[in-house]
Amino acid sequence: MLRFAAVGCAWLTVAVASAAEFPPGAEDNWHHWRGPHANGSAPKANPPTQWDAKTHIAWKAPLAGKGSATPIVWGNRVFVLTAIKTDRQAQPNELPPRDPRFEVKTTPPTNFYKFVVYCFDRHSGKKLWEKTAAEMVPHEGTHETHSYAAGSPTTDGQRLYVSFGSFGLYCYDLEGQLLWSRTDLGRLHTRLGWGEAVTPVVHGNSLLLNYDQEADSRLLCLNTADGKTRWQAQRDEKTTWSTPLVVDYDGRTQVITNGTTRIRSYDLATGDLIWQCAGMTVNPIPSPLRFGDAVICVSGYRGAAAVSVPLSAQGDLGERGAVNWRYNSGTPYVPSPVLVGDHLYFTERNDGLLTVLNAKTGKVILDKERLPQVRSFYASPITAAGRVYFVDRNGTTVVLKAGDSLDVIAVNKLDDTIDASPVAVGQQLFLRGEKFLYCIENR
Repeated sequence: MLRFAAVGCAWLTVAVASAAEFPPGAEDNWHHWRGPHANGSAPKANPPTQWDAKTHIAWKAPLAGKGSATPIVWGNRVFVLTAIKTDRQAQPNELPPRDPRFEVKTTPPTNFYKFVVYCFDRHSGKKLWEKTAAEMVPHEGTHETHSYAAGSPTTDGQRLYVSFGSFGLYCYDLEGQLLWSRTDLGRLHTRLGWGEAVTPVVHGNSLLLNYDQEADSRLLCLNTADGKTRWQAQRDEKTTWSTPLVVDYDGRTQVITNGTTRIRSYDLATGDLIWQCAGMTVNPIPSPLRFGDAVICVSGYRGAAAVSVPLSAQGDLGERGAVNWRYNSGTPYVPSPVLVGDHLYFTERNDGLLTVLNAKTGKVILDKERLPQVRSFYASPITAAGRVYFVDRNGTTVVLKAGDSLDVIAVNKLDDTIDASPVAVGQQLFLRGEKFLYCIENR
């Protein structure tokens, strides 16, 4: 069972160490796709544990197009991205040319797509505004389970930052007025043409974008006020779909990226490499997360890998350098892990087999325990009020009591495909489905 004193104390340590890294007011909101501390936790939220299509649905808003970007919440606003296929067929001279350097297994569309930003009222579900950021013909197709709106937005409470990858980066105020845009960052060429997912990360007056792809990968640092490039770091990486983590440690701010070749830490001020560490599998998707004075990275495609690297590291650690621990079983492919105190939760590949490790030691607490009534996960789990929420692709959510055993509180079902991660703010839980955005609340 959950050891309240131990877990509570461990969580307090992490929260205090991390509080300076995120915008003022972040803990009352959900400004980043992994929440206010970029680790899947909602420290001030107490969302419902039980619901269905008719119970505890405060509102649901229809969504046009297709998208798997996780919503974000700031104040009374919920921001959601989507890509809408139009009936407008491209003329031959409007079709983007194919780059013969890259192997693709998807077919590019010939229709124009609208890349759209929605803003909803958090308490009523009323659409406050809608903006079309761009209307373009994609140069690649996507994996059948993917979309052209997979990178999540972020905000610092003043501006909204939206990346549609190859189709541009856009900055709005919270009323929907476009402040600046960057449409000159170039196309992304993803592995086998499976699609893009660029999620911006804001830290102070810096905006980070990970442009890992099949050639010319780079990490970009832009100015939040005007979008101008501060620096870019070339990366020896293929496509990753992973979001950077920004942490303050020992007087320096590190930008940490997951990667097949290396996990890397960059100096936010300069873009210089601080340390790197090998050991991940191919196609890293899960985002790094911080635990105390360490960062934990996982990957799970064609193998399994988890490693805890001290933030005090220097140089190239390779596969045998000094790290806190390594673990090589049951790690996730698409979902990111979640921290509850000193417990690290993750599922194997995209399946419903749960492993829990001690985040400090890497020792196993639960080993591949089967979660009930779920099949496949793309969404990442979150934690709130001593509970952990897992949402599968069929719209089923398993709610667990956090602790040393598999203690199921509830299994809840909605008739919708859900690939975006859940969001918990206050007494509300937001689920972005293929058809609707749902607000779940005890009333």
